[in-house]
Formats: sequence, C-alpha cells, structure tokens
Amino acid sequence: MPSLRTLMAIPVALALLFAPLTAGSAASTQATDPLLSQFVTKGRVPAVAFLDRDGDDVRYAAAGRGIARADHFRAGSITKTFIATVVLQLAAEHRLSLSDPVERYLPRLLRGRGVDGRRITLRALLSHTGGLADFTAVTRGAVPLTPLQAVRVSLSLPSTGLGHYAYSSTDYVVLGMVIRQVTGRAYATEVRRRIITPLRLTGTSFPGARTTLPSPHGRAYAADGSDVTELDPRVAGAAGELVTTLDDLDRFYAALLDGELLPPRRLRAMLDTRAAHGAYGLGIYPVTLSCGTTVWGHNGRIAGSYVRSAASIGGRHVLTFRVNTTAIADPALEPALLSAEFCPRKG
Repeated sequence: MPSLRTLMAIPVALALLFAPLTAGSAASTQATDPLLSQFVTKGRVPAVAFLDRDGDDVRYAAAGRGIARADHFRAGSITKTFIATVVLQLAAEHRLSLSDPVERYLPRLLRGRGVDGRRITLRALLSHTGGLADFTAVTRGAVPLTPLQAVRVSLSLPSTGLGHYAYSSTDYVVLGMVIRQVTGRAYATEVRRRIITPLRLTGTSFPGARTTLPSPHGRAYAADGSDVTELDPRVAGAAGELVTTLDDLDRFYAALLDGELLPPRRLRAMLDTRAAHGAYGLGIYPVTLSCGTTVWGHNGRIAGSYVRSAASIGGRHVLTFRVNTTAIADPALEPALLSAEFCPRKG
C-alpha cells in the first residue's frame, strides 16, 4: 500500500483547475492546466493524461507529448481490484469462503519461514495480512515468473507476520491460483467473463506472455528514460498483468462502487479495512483527502507506467490518471489532484 494517501494536498486554485464543460460532453485540453502541467515540470514525467467523470460531466485533459485518451497502457496493481472482485463473487456464490485457509485449495503450497497455509485465510490474502513476503522485493518487477516460482521466491524471504498489514503482490498471485483451483479456469478467463465482458470494457485485456501493447498506444519509459514499452507481463501475473484504458478504468470503478458487480454484503466486506487497521480493504483502499472527503480505489505501478483510479462511494464521481513512466518525482502532486477533483469547490 503506497504511502501517498498520507500526504497533504499542496495549495492550488481549485476553482480554476479545469474550465467548465457542458454536461454530458467530453472535451480535451492539452497542457493548459497549471496543476496537470506540474506533473511534467515538477513531477518530471514525459506525459500525463486524466479522465474524470462526475455524473454526466466527463472531462479529459493531458500534458506532455505522446499520450492520448484512447491509449492502451499497463495498469500494474490495479489488477488486484479485479482479482478481489472475482474472489468476492465466488464467495457470494458459496463456492469458497473468505475464512477458508489457503491450505483447503492449495495443499502444502504455503510452508516456509514463519508461513503456514493452514493458518492463512483467503481474507488475509485479500487484505495483505497473511504474512507472505513480496516476491517483487527480489525480482524488482523485472523477472518473468510462473505463479509457483513467485511463491517460492516469497517463501525464501522472512514472513512479514500473520495478522500484520504488509502490502505484498505474492498474496494476489496466490489468489489467482485459488481462482483456477475453484473454477477450473485461469484468473484471466474468470475476469473476462465476470467483469470485462459484462461491463463492455473493450480496451481491457490480460496479455499473458505477450510483450506488446494493443493499438493504439504510446511509448512507456523507465525512470532513466529508457523505452520499456515492450514488457513480459509475467513479471507481475495476477498481481499486475492488466492492460486497459482510461475510459475502462473509470467504468470499472464506477460499476464496482455502485454495486453492479457485488451484492451489498460483499461490497461492504470489500470496503472493510479493520483487518489492515484502516490501510486497506479487500483489493481496494481508502484515502482521506485534505478536505475530509474519502475516496476509494487503487494505484498501479509497473515498468513504464503509473496509474491511479479513485471513486466516491456509489461510483458517481470517478477519476483515473496515468503517466507514461514508472514514477512521479513529486509525490505531493497525486493527492493535490485528487483533492482538486473530489473536494468541494469554493465560490
């Protein structure tokens, strides 16, 4: 779980963030907003794009070069919200229980240094409280692995402690394995049939081992400026494989928070952060902004791409922004942008 949620928004002229647009329309501006432009100047990203939906009002803006609204891009850990949604749907169908131990579905998989799959529940994996070390601490998101190899890397590391919140991509790799065991189908297949197809997310896909992005797409750059547009998605698997678009992510989080994908009881469980002491729910996390407003969503970081989606409860207002590089040099820009869009505007 990134620490950006704890940062205070920098002062900005909120009322001037975007020029008013006609309700129900989508407009595009290029590098005209001072805050968005700061992602290029202070944040040192090649380009940033932003799509905000508030009821019928749709607003798009971009700054920098080589980025467009229709681009496909890698969404990194935003994949986790999709995986968590499928697990909760399976729970609603009584095909599994969140209180089940991992051992029930994957016997003897999780046995290692302070790790015992007989004591780790599916809920603990979903909330990052199962004690599994993050395999990417070793691979740095640069080594393609099978799910079993990722688990073995994790088990070679000390446990983070059962019951303690510690963000770990290994948790969601294991959940991907559980989905296959329960349904007989790959996690990508289940996400397509349960989420992507019903919501008509035509720009969203699980590439598997395909290293190229679908068209249209721009270029993706590492922190050192090298081109990393082509990437083996197996560096992340069920924890971060997803390829998508701005429009699709807005649609997904709006539908999720509106209750289209989960029955009320399961959505309440997803938004329950008690296990992680307020830091994380089940595949989604809250951020309380400078004005006291709380939004829900996830971020995603993978080589050449950083993405953030946030939505209000009920899904009426949802925002997704992305940059075409791995990180933003000034981390205060993200909470500033969220506050600018979700906090009440004065005047």
